[in-house]
Amino acid sequence: MKTVLITGTSSGYGRETALRFHSQGWNVVATMRTPRPDVLPSSDRLRIVELDVTRPESITAALDAAGPIDVLVNNAGVPSIGVFEGTPMTRVREVFETNTFGVMATTQAVLPQLRERGSGVVVNVTSSVVLGHMPLSAVYKASKMAVEGFTSSLALELAPFGVRAKTVEPGACLTTNFAATATQGAPLDELVPTPYAAWAKKAMDDFTGQHLFTEESDVAEAVWRAVHDTTGQLRFPAGPDAVWLAQAK
Repeated sequence: MKTVLITGTSSGYGRETALRFHSQGWNVVATMRTPRPDVLPSSDRLRIVELDVTRPESITAALDAAGPIDVLVNNAGVPSIGVFEGTPMTRVREVFETNTFGVMATTQAVLPQLRERGSGVVVNVTSSVVLGHMPLSAVYKASKMAVEGFTSSLALELAPFGVRAKTVEPGACLTTNFAATATQGAPLDELVPTPYAAWAKKAMDDFTGQHLFTEESDVAEAVWRAVHDTTGQLRFPAGPDAVWLAQAK
């Protein structure tokens, strides 16, 4: 029986991925910055562990509590929407601390046990923003593009030890709290300097008018496929809109 540790499982993609692996008989270590036992089923194969990927001591404590794992899924992330000119650099650093440096720190902490065992998988959840030209996402896209580059190089470094690294690229999902979290509860127009207002409104109208969207289950399924893939495929678009973007690219 294998064990997967998934970050950011209190809602959305992380929660759905935890349920997917649990339903397939895996041991699941579901980590959250603020543990919420009510969001996942009670099971002797599912443990909820506190983990804040921006704090090294939290990563160490979570891995100690988890014990040996076979798969790491770096799902925890923070969204960001807005015009770059109007985005405070404090916010830019917050996004990178979680989306980029948090992924790297958690991965680095897990790698010794995978390398010594000669097996294992690291799956980094990025975004379909890396596949196309997306407005109002400069900071968020930069943080996710960094993880894409990190993973592609990491995969080569780990291959001699029998450890695989993959990325999953989710499309836009209407059932997550992405927009509310991305704007930190503020109206979007507060994040858009006046000269950009008309352009930003059109960009958002175009986005909300699209017809292809991703379901949370699409992402869980893509993570499952990535974990079990042995063909050498590195990137796994998740959801019909992400697949369309990947094919167009």
